[in-house]
Amino acid sequence: MEGRWKTYAATTAGVTVAAVVGSKAVDPDTAWYRSLAKPAWQPPAWAFPVVWTPLYASIAWAGGRALVKAQGREQRALAASLGVNLALNAAWNVLFFRRHSTAAGVVGTVLLDVSNAELIRRTARADGVAGATLVPYAVWCAFATALNGDIAYRNR
Repeated sequence: MEGRWKTYAATTAGVTVAAVVGSKAVDPDTAWYRSLAKPAWQPPAWAFPVVWTPLYASIAWAGGRALVKAQGREQRALAASLGVNLALNAAWNVLFFRRHSTAAGVVGTVLLDVSNAELIRRTARADGVAGATLVPYAVWCAFATALNGDIAYRNR
């Protein structure tokens, strides 16, 4: 039982670090961001934390659940996959907002989409419910890829 709580604490800590690092890079009030042409279908700024909060919670829960069930090499590979995914998640904000690069943002979010598919595959192998729990995260990130791609196209 103690190992289970340590695992959930570790996934929660990892997700929290990614969320904090990523959010520190975001500044939608900069002149650069405000000057970008954006599609009408972009959600309002207030929607992003409303969506991300439960998604981050689901990543921590699903990661913890799957890691508790995985064993040996499978568990280590799943932990590495989750770590890479969280690093890519935070990196997108840095690429897009800090580097002021819509193109780098597209590359970052496509890499995140690939990582999401790999993470879901590994997670589902350990626990189907945990894998299914990550699907909304992957869908939201795919939406973000389309949005970032549209913004990059409009501002080339």
